Amino acid sequence: MSWVLGVDSGGSGLRVALADAGDPAGPRADAGPGGREYCAATANSREPVRTGGAGIDAAHMLEQLVPMARDLLERAGAGPLSAVVIGAAGMGTLGGRLRAELPAALEGALGVRRLGLAADAVTAYAGALGSRPGAVVAAGTGVIALGTDLSVWRRADGWGHLLGDCGSGAWIGRAGLEAALRAHDGRRGGSAVLLERMESVLGAAPELPGIVYPRSDRPAVLAAFAPEVARCADHDPVAAGILARAAGHIAEAAAAVCPPADEVPDGCEVALTGGLLKLGEPLLRPLRAELAEQLPHARQVPADGDPLFGALRLAAALAAGDLRLPTHPTLLHVPDGTRRDHRKIQPDKKGQTALHRPLPEQP
Repeated sequence: MSWVLGVDSGGSGLRVALADAGDPAGPRADAGPGGREYCAATANSREPVRTGGAGIDAAHMLEQLVPMARDLLERAGAGPLSAVVIGAAGMGTLGGRLRAELPAALEGALGVRRLGLAADAVTAYAGALGSRPGAVVAAGTGVIALGTDLSVWRRADGWGHLLGDCGSGAWIGRAGLEAALRAHDGRRGGSAVLLERMESVLGAAPELPGIVYPRSDRPAVLAAFAPEVARCADHDPVAAGILARAAGHIAEAAAAVCPPADEVPDGCEVALTGGLLKLGEPLLRPLRAELAEQLPHARQVPADGDPLFGALRLAAALAAGDLRLPTHPTLLHVPDGTRRDHRKIQPDKKGQTALHRPLPEQP
């Protein structure tokens, strides 16, 4: 059996999963998205990889990743790794040290010779759509959209809460707090309902600047108010209007990156992923309508899986020499030599390879 490792590194820590390279979507021991099983073993670290002036700290990632990988291999009784893909938040702009140091370090520590280093938006795309053309919007505290026709990547937003992330949790929360403060001041556009919720969960209006501005985790503080906006939407037109505008912004990002109809005559797909979807129908209802209006040529589909599953899919494709998503110097970096002379995984009876095979249904 050939084994692959997927890694998802973000603000909440490091997640690592081990799977059979021939079928990363096959039934295994640990539950994946939607309760479906997709890997042999997983490990989690609650400590985020450090980021400094030189970017993501490669030594700190190795310090956590190598023992976790060795433990997973031992627990599964697995042989050498055929490929590893690491998806990391900030890889595009802060991943220089990872790209420079990890290939040699992982070959020395784990014998890894097939390595991919991906932005978390790319692993989110691979987890959601595999190698199918289309667009994926990852929406949580922030928002970023990524799309491809399988020849080039297109990216929209992801510019942070001060310059962009329009429609994100931080954007919704900030808009809700602004509406609350408008009500407090007696200005137009205010919401007494949101003012009451703000005072209940955060504090009185005069105290709010002191609560929000000094915080280093300001985007998360703002995003924490987004569920309050969603809870008020059914009986407060101001809150409903905020979510409608958020839906428009998210759909605009998807439309900006989705391949146009003339580039994908067979059609393409658009999927959403991320914690913002937990707001439920108050956001999803207007979002479905906006996507249908702005992307009439794209099919709206549920995501196959999460970014960790996407990292496993990409690793299986590298192991097979069958990587179909486009490489990129910062979004999806594959060191020279990784893709040469590799055995291909034969398609199954439906013509699907491991990269674009969806997760199996739970029995």
